[in-house]
Amino acid sequence: MEIRSTTEKDLDLFVDTVHTAFGLVRNAPDEDGGGVLWAAYEMDRGVLAVAPDGRPIGTAGTYSFELTLPGQVVVPAPGVTAVGVLPTHRRQGVLTGMMRKQLTGLRERGEFLSVLLASEATIYGRFGYGPATYTGRLTVQRHRGSFHTPRSPRAAADRPSGSVDVLRRAECGALLEQVYDRYRRTQPGALSRPTHWWARGAGQPPVSRAPRYVAVHRDAAGVPDGYASYALADGTLTVDEIITGDDAVFTALAQFALGHDLVTQVVFKHVPPDHPLRWQLADFRAGEATGTTDWLWVRLLDVPRALTSRGWFADGELVLDVEDPFLGEHGRYLLSVRDGEAECVPTDAEADLSLDIRDLGAVYLGGTLPSTLVRAGHVAAHSPDAATRADALFRAERAPHCLHWF
Repeated sequence: MEIRSTTEKDLDLFVDTVHTAFGLVRNAPDEDGGGVLWAAYEMDRGVLAVAPDGRPIGTAGTYSFELTLPGQVVVPAPGVTAVGVLPTHRRQGVLTGMMRKQLTGLRERGEFLSVLLASEATIYGRFGYGPATYTGRLTVQRHRGSFHTPRSPRAAADRPSGSVDVLRRAECGALLEQVYDRYRRTQPGALSRPTHWWARGAGQPPVSRAPRYVAVHRDAAGVPDGYASYALADGTLTVDEIITGDDAVFTALAQFALGHDLVTQVVFKHVPPDHPLRWQLADFRAGEATGTTDWLWVRLLDVPRALTSRGWFADGELVLDVEDPFLGEHGRYLLSVRDGEAECVPTDAEADLSLDIRDLGAVYLGGTLPSTLVRAGHVAAHSPDAATRADALFRAERAPHCLHWF
């Protein structure tokens, strides 16, 4: 078996192979080559596994994204995608070989982390990825969707003064791109959506060209500061995403959705587990949370660089003993944080926590508590207060959330 890098000449071969691996039918692109999932593939960043007889048997690709870390730090983040092995060649080391080739290549490019969405939760932990953000659905019956009047005087005073317009997706692509880009730079765990994704309609709504209505919120000056992409069918209004960095604007867009005529229920597809929307409903039980799941998985490739790149919100020190079984590496690091800045250096000091690289990826964005992994038996705490100190140190300014699909 040979595992090689791909070029633009491999596009059709790559696309056909990954479709076969997943049992999918390849749809025809639009006249401009867009409107399909692979329209944004970067063939200079892919790998192809080839059998001795020359047949392609596996694929793995990478997108060029940016990831927002705690502290509103924006860093390059390769997004792993299109990972598949033909059914005839599974459990023969093809995936392992591709993952090793890919991670080695990312390091050679100078990357210090990578991210992915896992089709199955049991696959990528062995390659060093850990679940770092979570999302879920919230379904609200419209007749139970009235909102409480805020009890806090400040919350009532902070209600946005603005307006909501309804547009069609086809007429507001540039606006969506601008609002999303402002949002993702302030939200830990959010990924960029490169311009060519929007232009080529690659991905899921509202990035794709699928028909959608878009409720656009504008502030008092008329500047767009949020949107909700939605579709209505058989009495269910499904909100693909609400994008805004302002909780009050989110509330206004949610109220718009719940006030829509000819609707029996509203499904909000991407809601963070800790979102206040349920608490804002007059009937707390009106919001049915379902489908809570992992979303963005993180893999650290350079531990000191990763830990000194994000922002921090508590002072302290931890000695982390980190095992990386897949790459055959081990390191012990002293993490010292003062005034939001971190130093991370090798040390021989006694460890506070012993953990796998996948566990460090899981806690990196602040979405998974180190103490949870200690209680689960994955992370070893070597002093009574180690887990508590780690929880305080790794927290983010807000829960990380990613809703971009790739």
